Amino acid sequence: MSIADEIDRLAAQRDSGRLSDAEFEAAKARLFAQSHPDADVAAINSLRRSLSDRWVGGVCGGLAKLTGIESWIIRLLFVLGTMFAGFGLIPYLLLWIFVPPER
Repeated sequence: MSIADEIDRLAAQRDSGRLSDAEFEAAKARLFAQSHPDADVAAINSLRRSLSDRWVGGVCGGLAKLTGIESWIIRLLFVLGTMFAGFGLIPYLLLWIFVPPER
């Protein structure tokens, strides 16, 4: 259930008299405190090209650290994507250009 659905449910309970205005505000505050939409953004922002696990640009090593998948699997997917659909090369190059290296 999304946050909007939860707020609608809480508002319906307030309108029916089951929740007071203060209880509604407290429940809404708890609901917002539980949700962490910034966690996904923080995970994406933590993507860095690897300096230790690299063959070409370190993109696959960085993706492996971020996702927990072995880097050889990510390399294989990029190679297969390049060979069969031509799809693997362009994302790899864009990630190589725009993702900063590790510190």
